[in-house]
Amino acid sequence: MRRLVAETRLSVDDLVAPLFVREGIDEARPISSLPGVVQHNLTSLMVEVQRLVDLGVPAVILFGVPLAKDAVGTGASDPDGIVQVALNQVRERFGDQIVLMADLCLDEYTDHGHCGLVRPDGTVDNDATLDRYAEVGLAQAAAGAHVVAPSGMMDGQVGAIRAGLDSRGFDDVSILAYSAKYASALYGPFREAVDVEIVGGGDRTTYQQDPRNVAESMREIALDIAEGADMIMVKPAITYLDVIAAASAIVDVPLGAYHVSGEYAMIKAAAERGWIDGDRVALEQLTAIKRAGADLILTYFAADAAAWLS
Repeated sequence: MRRLVAETRLSVDDLVAPLFVREGIDEARPISSLPGVVQHNLTSLMVEVQRLVDLGVPAVILFGVPLAKDAVGTGASDPDGIVQVALNQVRERFGDQIVLMADLCLDEYTDHGHCGLVRPDGTVDNDATLDRYAEVGLAQAAAGAHVVAPSGMMDGQVGAIRAGLDSRGFDDVSILAYSAKYASALYGPFREAVDVEIVGGGDRTTYQQDPRNVAESMREIALDIAEGADMIMVKPAITYLDVIAAASAIVDVPLGAYHVSGEYAMIKAAAERGWIDGDRVALEQLTAIKRAGADLILTYFAADAAAWLS
């Protein structure tokens, strides 16, 4: 009876699995702050994508960890960069069996750890960064990405990437914009996963959203859609359910939410101590994200949730 009258239905079709692929390793490496999550090499990545395909998970999003970093994040757009190589190999093997998304940012590839190019005084140069984003988008599209996902929160990023893609014939490549990405304290495990540390102990409050604001995020979402975003996203998810609900009420494009590393890690840590039933809490949180209005959920629980929901 409860299933019959349920108002919210979470499905495997709602899930996107974030995957990390690292250059120069012989086998997958566990990430200590994300139990059960690893940095893949190309071989283990193929095995994991096959597992997700078999479970019915419809999409993955790739994050790269390069061997070398520099001031402009060269590896992010290098055709031989780790994410481009991974995209090419996964697309060649799996074709359209699974949607391939690629995180489009510079922080994993820069030696200063910021999402954009940095001026001599240490501030991020928004406009100069847009050209780099366009270059990265083209490299990812050429490598086989179905979707590019700009996460840097630079003003004008969607328009610059869309123009770049369309100018080279990649008009069928979609853009999932991180439109409401908050300056959250919940990203710590992710930064371990991609080996990112902001030089000088700085932060990203000058370009990520203020956690105290909602109206500001609604304006950012509207701007991204006007610039050509095919999908938009709110990040983090559980602590921003009100933002997801507000966005759901105003957008007519698919709405994503990122159940971020800190949200995952807290569940895992409490479950390891026997304080909660981790699986039930994870499923409850994913259902809450869906109930708030998300159409797709990026979550490190994707494979587990697919098994629970089967």
